[in-house]
Parts: sequence; structure tokens; C-alpha cells
Amino acid sequence: MGQVVAVKKLHSFEGSDQSHQRSFRNEIQALTRIRHRNIVKLYGFCSHARCSFLVYEYMERGTLANILSNDDRAMQFGWALRVKVIKGVAHALSYMHHDCTPPIVHRDLSSSNVLLNLELEACISDFGTARMLIPDSSNWTTLAGTYGYIAPELAYTMRVTEKCDVYSFGVVALEVIMGKHPGEFISSLSSSSNQDTLLKDMLDQRLSNPMAEVAQEVVFIVSIAVACIQPDPDSRPSMHNVAQELSVGGPSL
Repeated sequence: MGQVVAVKKLHSFEGSDQSHQRSFRNEIQALTRIRHRNIVKLYGFCSHARCSFLVYEYMERGTLANILSNDDRAMQFGWALRVKVIKGVAHALSYMHHDCTPPIVHRDLSSSNVLLNLELEACISDFGTARMLIPDSSNWTTLAGTYGYIAPELAYTMRVTEKCDVYSFGVVALEVIMGKHPGEFISSLSSSSNQDTLLKDMLDQRLSNPMAEVAQEVVFIVSIAVACIQPDPDSRPSMHNVAQELSVGGPSL
């Protein structure tokens, strides 16, 4: 029986050919260097003057964003599955940042770039803007990413670090718990209004409250996510620490 794959087609248009080629090369360079269960697999590619193709493993459930935006699918996406997805994304980023040489920064992590397979295992995709962090280099770059997920320091400096991905992870983790983009909550953190935010009000209201064991993990994930979206990048944890804490379940709450 033939294997089902996903194919991304990149067209070359006058004036945008360089950006398409750069994205094409970035994707190939990143995905041929890394092997991780929570990173989408690249099976092959084909480059032509008029268009290019990238062939990936097929992820049956589509994007995390689509699941969260659909009430029926979101209600089937229970708390234990959501915790599993967040842990998968954390382990993938930890691998990219700390187990790859040189480290790889995704730069465009969002719920639209997290794909889910039939078992709702999460895989990070779309490495078109990924960067390898070269030692003893400034790692300056142009702004890239999805609005609402970009680390705030990139508004005044173009220096890429792993902490840019850490911020994006925090946003995605909160989005999974809340069932929607946490923009209003993030804005409230800089004002006194966040003092009135209760955890139960942050949970996706389409689901019943999590049972005790999962509830402890959800609480811990929220605390980690808040640490990841701190405005000061030096105050954010590393993805290695995040993945490690999530693996052991964090401190007793």
C-alpha cells in the first residue's frame, strides 16, 4: 500500500524569488540535520526554476490552531492530550536549542506551525525562517515570525537567541490551555488587572475542569508559560529547563 505524504509547493515569482529560495534552503538545512519524534520529518525535495517541492510525513489531524478554533474538535481535545502536546513541543525545542550543534532557533513557532498526527502527537513544522546560531557571531537578522507570538525584544533589536523561541512557546502553551490566543492575558500582566485573574477563568471553558492529577500539571504548565513570556529575555527559563521540569511534573503544588 502506498504511503500518504504531504507536499509543500513553493512558487517562484519575480521579485520574491530570493526569499522563496532562502526559505527553501532553510527548511532543507534544518530538517536534514535534526531527527526528533516531535519535529516533522522531511522525506525529500525537488528544486526547479519555476517551483520547488518539499515532501513531508503526513499529519492527519492538521494544525493545532485549527483544532482549537473548532468547537467540536476542541471538546475532543481533552486536558491530558493538551498536556501531552505542550510537553512534545517543549522537548522538540529543547532538542533544537541544546542537542544540536550549532543550536537551531525556529523563529516562527505558533499554533499554526504545530501539526498533530492520528494519535495527537505534536510535531513542529515550517522551518523556512529557522536560523542556526553560529558561535562568536552577532546572529543579527531581519524580523520574522507570526504576529502575537514574536518576542517583544525583537521590536527594538534584531538579535536572534533561543529565548525568542522560549517566548513563542509560552504563548502557544497558554493558547492550548485557554483554547484561544492569550493576547489579553499577556497585556494584563503589565497592569494591576492581572491580580484579579483566576486560574479557572483561564481554562478553556469548552471543557470541564481537569481531574486532580491532570489539574496539577495544568497549573504547573501555566506557571511555566508565564515565566516564558517575561518581557526580559534573561528572566525566561531555557527550553532545557522547561522540558526537564515538565518531564518530572514540577514541584509539589
